[in-house]
Parts: sequence; structure tokens; C-alpha cells
Amino acid sequence: MNTRELREKYRGFARWYDLAEGIPEVLGIYRLRRRLLAQARGRVLEIAAGTGQNFGWYPPGEAVVAVDLSIDMLRRARQRAEKLKRRRFLFAVMDAERLAVREQAFDCVVSTLSTCTFPDPVQALREMARVCRADGRVLLVEHGRSDRAWAARYQDRRAEVHAHMLGCHWNREPRDLVRQAGLRIIRADRHFLGVFHAIEAQA
Repeated sequence: MNTRELREKYRGFARWYDLAEGIPEVLGIYRLRRRLLAQARGRVLEIAAGTGQNFGWYPPGEAVVAVDLSIDMLRRARQRAEKLKRRRFLFAVMDAERLAVREQAFDCVVSTLSTCTFPDPVQALREMARVCRADGRVLLVEHGRSDRAWAARYQDRRAEVHAHMLGCHWNREPRDLVRQAGLRIIRADRHFLGVFHAIEAQA
């Protein structure tokens, strides 16, 4: 699925996105968000911000620039920010693989449940590394191929259908993608049958 097709898919999916994400939230993604995003400091860039599900987990007072390929998703993210009374959010439509941001512009780059959807996830991660300060952090909460053989086989069998329906390649290997992009992993752990990943990396 290319960038244009992905944008069109999320145009219609935006209204249902939070409902669809309810399953991974119940399975523990919210705990990974809470733990990892507590580390966000300084100028923060959130890639593929979606409907703003991360917004409530940022430390108070931190400035966040939230970007997404879909203007429909960002409209919902803005509404969520307003309800949270967060005054330090800025929003922009932007392609993760071609960020209109200067090098090392941010202290922290965040992305959650997104490497599965990027047409070229390694390029998107390289862009995250490019715009993050050398002593900054790239914080990722992702899902990928299970480390349990039976579950991984099921994911592999259903991968093409799942990607066509949701634009989500659920059998990618997030840690491998991070390394291919040239990021140095500081800490990474897996949860729920090895599907969910919390990754702290450095450019």
C-alpha cells in the first residue's frame, strides 16, 4: 500500500480508529505508553500521532508537535488535546518518510503503533533519527511478529489479508527495522506473546 492509498484508507477509518485500537489497549499497550512517554523531555515530535491517544501520557508542560499523514486523524487529535486542556500542542500534516523538519530539531521523537503501516518503515525511522538530537531519544511502542512460533505462523498466514484491510503489516520485526535504520537501541522489551515492543533508541 503506497502513501496515497494509506491516506485514503485513514480518511474513512479515522472515526473508527479509537474503537479498533481498544483491543491492544486492553491487552496492555496503555501501560507501555504510560511508562515510555514519561521519559519524553524537551521539544517532542510525535510521528503518526493519529487521534492523539498518547497525549494524556506526556509529562505536564512539555511542548509537542504532532504530525500525521491524515488530516482527518489530526482533527480528532486536536479535539482530544482541547479536552485535555493542553496548550502546547502544534499540529501538521506530514509524511513520516519525508519530514519537513530540519536536522536535530527535536530532543525526543515518539511514534506508537506506526511502523506496521509505513510503506517504507526503515526510511521513516531514518527520518526520526535525522530530526532527533544526537543526545536525544527516539521512543517507540510497536507491535510485530510474535516470538511464539504458533502465533507467528498465524500472523504470517493472515498478513496479506490484514494489511489489505487495515494497512497494517502485523508480522514486521520492529527491533530489526530500528537497527536497519541505524538507530542504537538503548532498551527494548517485549510483552503479550512477544507481540508488543517498548523501544528506547538513540540516533
